Amino acid sequence: MRTLVGSARQPTLVHVYTASRTRPLSYDELVEQALSAPLLGWDFSWLRGRTSGGSPSWRYTERASALLSAAPRLLDLDTGGGEVLASLAPLPRHTVAMEAWRPNIAIAAERLRPLNATVLGGTADAIPVSEATFDLVLNRHGALNAAEVARVLTPGGRLLTQQVGTRNDLELNIALGAPLPDPEAWTLAVAVNRLRHYGFHVLDAREEMIDYVFHDIGAVIFHLRAVPWQIPDFDHERYEGPLQSLHERICSQGEFTVRNHRFLIEAVLL
Repeated sequence: MRTLVGSARQPTLVHVYTASRTRPLSYDELVEQALSAPLLGWDFSWLRGRTSGGSPSWRYTERASALLSAAPRLLDLDTGGGEVLASLAPLPRHTVAMEAWRPNIAIAAERLRPLNATVLGGTADAIPVSEATFDLVLNRHGALNAAEVARVLTPGGRLLTQQVGTRNDLELNIALGAPLPDPEAWTLAVAVNRLRHYGFHVLDAREEMIDYVFHDIGAVIFHLRAVPWQIPDFDHERYEGPLQSLHERICSQGEFTVRNHRFLIEAVLL
């Protein structure tokens, strides 16, 4: 069996091919696929072909890679399964990756130890290293504690972070009738002010709202499983009615578009 995704102008987006015929996948079949898909590390490859868009105008990995040559001591915060950090190899001779979610630690260690990186468990609010240990801190979609980053960086050290703001994907909350976060709680302006308060000079700061398109309800459910902070009480049974309505909407309109809230900051510790 394989699934194909049609264009936004086609009313039926996902089909299942059998030996004899083609038919649309039902709501229950799409839900079953999404619930059985593994959640390992920070791997969203299951969504390939089921979603589109979501890329900011900048290239985080390109800038991170450029900074590595001048940074013999690197810390990667909330590394997930180490996927993004591994893509930057070769890594500095002293590289530490930190991850807060316990199931990801073993996954990150398996991926990163062959690249000569040490993997630690810990949270952004209590980084388990000494003061002034690193020349560069990378943080892609992880928690950001400005005071802790300032503590572990050497003077002149740099931070590069790509953050998910609180205006992110609010269309999902609205469509499912879920509580809305404060959209102004975590924005570029808030993050920049905190970094400046702790002695950083901001070199680059950008913020964008980017279209991100779901092509079937299974993609929505997988996404909400992978990022549970979007709707903290999400459960496919609790939200079954709104999910079925959204499924019908996707089948009718061909897609469901949300807006990703992203911002990028590069800063140096004075």
